[in-house]
Amino acid sequence: MIKHCGLLTSLLFAALASASATAADTPTSKGHYLAQAGDCAACHTAAGGANFAGGLKMATPVGAIYSTNITPDKETGIGDYSYDDFAQAVRGGVAKDGHQLYPAMPYTSFAKINDEDMHALYDYFMKEVPAVKQADRDSDIPWPLNMRWPLIVWNWAFHDDQRFQPDSSQSAEWNRGAYLIQGLEHCGTCHTPRGIGFQEKALDQKETAYLTGGTLEGWHAPDLTSNPKTGIGRWSQQEIVSFLQTGWTANSAAFGSMTDVIEHSTQHLSDEDLNAMAVYLKSIKSSDPQAEAPKADDATQAALVKGDMSKPGAQLYMDNCAACHRTDGKGYSKTFPALAHNPALLSDDPSSLISIVLRGGKAAVTHKAVTGLTMPDFGWRLDDQQVADLSTFVRSSWGNNASAVTVDRVKELRKTVSTVERKDPDKQVKP
Repeated sequence: MIKHCGLLTSLLFAALASASATAADTPTSKGHYLAQAGDCAACHTAAGGANFAGGLKMATPVGAIYSTNITPDKETGIGDYSYDDFAQAVRGGVAKDGHQLYPAMPYTSFAKINDEDMHALYDYFMKEVPAVKQADRDSDIPWPLNMRWPLIVWNWAFHDDQRFQPDSSQSAEWNRGAYLIQGLEHCGTCHTPRGIGFQEKALDQKETAYLTGGTLEGWHAPDLTSNPKTGIGRWSQQEIVSFLQTGWTANSAAFGSMTDVIEHSTQHLSDEDLNAMAVYLKSIKSSDPQAEAPKADDATQAALVKGDMSKPGAQLYMDNCAACHRTDGKGYSKTFPALAHNPALLSDDPSSLISIVLRGGKAAVTHKAVTGLTMPDFGWRLDDQQVADLSTFVRSSWGNNASAVTVDRVKELRKTVSTVERKDPDKQVKP
């Protein structure tokens, strides 16, 4: 399911791009490093736009919003922000002029950033980032939903404006990892389920919902707890570090917006910080204490090898997927990810599997993994029933034993893809 025509050319361009990125992304200061950890560029830089000048479109349940200019331009950016203004915006979600920021800005996580790091970030944006004159764009949210005063109530109900508090019962390494994941890296923004007010249901490991998986924009960010089936319970500490550095483990690959996180943020972190994050993640209890790791089952491979295509989706798999992911579903290490026992495919929410079949995907391009192989989209050639059958086949084969995928769910996610294409015809749908 991954396109490898012109591989040598792709490798060459990826290597050149990576070499350029290495020079451009080398931190010049502590503030630069922290901005990379916070992945600020990913949201505040539009495709083809100037760094941090804003304009990136982000979908919400009530309409699209656009990221703001955070360069030090005094007219259109944050050039006239004092340190206190900056800290209040980053931690409290309130701009200098007093208007409430939409919580798409993860200030609920950034509230945990300590004063020393906040000062370093302020100095970086004011002294090292070039000023760009670019006015912010109004949201597409219709009136009266675009009124911001209800966000005051939202903050009262859901925002904890407390700095990170170290746990004296844990090691310094654990606390560093917790500080990064809960704060600057804001992992819970995607990987924690949302409540009725679209708030994160939990902000740290003290609450059971934290990092148990969340769905946004047609992708399901998987469980990061020690769940051995749908989480990272079977991953070693080193595998977590390698994934954050390269986007790969031996059998898994980053997908969707996680590729951006790795390219713009985690690959640039120090080994010490990545290990601290891994230590913290490994300590989080399983989202399901009764969950068991999937067990090997050779029946699917045996049937495919014999030419038995009686199982719905089997022929579709052989025609579209088996060349790269193999009849045993194990793929090829750090080239084509395994589908057998892949925790990202075993969640009760099949959104990511459906989305990647419809949209395709691209591996992260990093300093240590420069290939950036792509998987083509199949939405143009497979109808909703075929996508549902194929997805169900993958989720039920080789011992995966995940629930079936419905046609209605495929139709729902296809509308998301079609909306992107209709509103942004020049935009690639692939993540």
